[in-house]
Amino acid sequence: MLNHWIRSLSARLWVTTIVALALSLTALAGVVIYVFDHYPEQTLGRHEMAENVHRVMNGIRFDKAGHPRSVDLPDNEAWLFEVVPTELKYRVLDGQGHVQLASTGAEKDGPWLTDDLSRAVGKTVHLDINGRRFSVATQEVLRGQSVFYVQTATSTRFIETLVSSKVRPIPATVRVIFFVAVVIFGLTLPLTIGRVLKPLRDVSEAAAQIAPQNLKTRLSANGIPTEIKPLINAFNKALDRLENGFKVQQQFLAAAAHELQTPLTLIRGQIELQPEIRQKDLLFREIDLMSRQVRQLLHLAEVSETQNFEFAEVSTANVAQDVVAYLARKADGKQVRLRIEEFDSLPTIRADKSALFILIKNVVENAINASPANGTVLVTINGVSIEICDEGPGIRVDYLPFLFERFWRAPDASHDGAGLGLAICKEIALAHDWRLTVRSLSIGTRFTVWL
Repeated sequence: MLNHWIRSLSARLWVTTIVALALSLTALAGVVIYVFDHYPEQTLGRHEMAENVHRVMNGIRFDKAGHPRSVDLPDNEAWLFEVVPTELKYRVLDGQGHVQLASTGAEKDGPWLTDDLSRAVGKTVHLDINGRRFSVATQEVLRGQSVFYVQTATSTRFIETLVSSKVRPIPATVRVIFFVAVVIFGLTLPLTIGRVLKPLRDVSEAAAQIAPQNLKTRLSANGIPTEIKPLINAFNKALDRLENGFKVQQQFLAAAAHELQTPLTLIRGQIELQPEIRQKDLLFREIDLMSRQVRQLLHLAEVSETQNFEFAEVSTANVAQDVVAYLARKADGKQVRLRIEEFDSLPTIRADKSALFILIKNVVENAINASPANGTVLVTINGVSIEICDEGPGIRVDYLPFLFERFWRAPDASHDGAGLGLAICKEIALAHDWRLTVRSLSIGTRFTVWL
């Protein structure tokens, strides 16, 4: 289970994404902390000064003549200018640099800047005011034809204290955000991956349903990611080639078997008419064996195509009785007794009657061949299965994987055959969605068709 999870695409995407997210957040947090720690004034300090000067600009109230008469600030900002007037100041100046409005104590200071005020607009200048270091920011305010200037002065000590109070909690905050983000992302990512990979799972399930009986089925590329579509198209093309090859094989089997039937019949007739031919029984035996193989090839070609089946309600007991009647002479010749055991009130099943007959006949015929003289072949029928048991020597365990392969015969087989009977049974079972199993018993072998 663990090995499957490690090898799954979902797990690899999950681990890769979580690692990438963790590394990205770590790098981002490191950069932010480094910048705030080494360049506090350039990051937070200047931002605070820019906000202060804009608040003062927006708070200026002018009279009808266009002269500034007051500065209305939000309560928090106004409180700061009142509480720390020695650290945080503002002035509103006219075009000539005369103070029009000022915060508490700022009107008593001398000129903050000696240069032309228009040249300081948008800049932050570091200078000494009353022997203390300040950063002064200047902005221009236009009122009609008049020009006014707004200045804010923030002491270096105040900036350092303000920045320090803001930077100090950043590492702890980053750690909490990092942990929460990884947890939330890690929990929600499997749902996202599952949704993204759903088309692939659907395609995999569709591919698993493709069998020789439905080679016309093709995988749909709807909803498939662009990167995967070439694989789907290549798989469908491979199915096209496989279907064509399968058709050619089936056509060859059918044509070869059909063309061989007539010559074999003619050969047998010619041998019967020639009294001088010796060992006719041996020749007839070989011809009959070849004819049987030809019929099996025809059956194999027919049962490999689903469209050749005609499904209807069929009584398994009636079909089994027909098989026993058909093989009665063969069983008598081998001194084997055929017996049917069926339960009362057996339901009918939906199947092709001829195909079911061939399936049961092939298994029962093999059971007759494997049974000793005076043995019994038992056909048991119930509502869910058909069992055929013989009293032969059983099947070696190492032979079981090869029983249903075409043309395979056990090396120690004592009866004639082409190795096609059980392969035909397998094709019939697949076409009906049945299971065909075999088990070697202490005495004999049991074949079971699970309906």
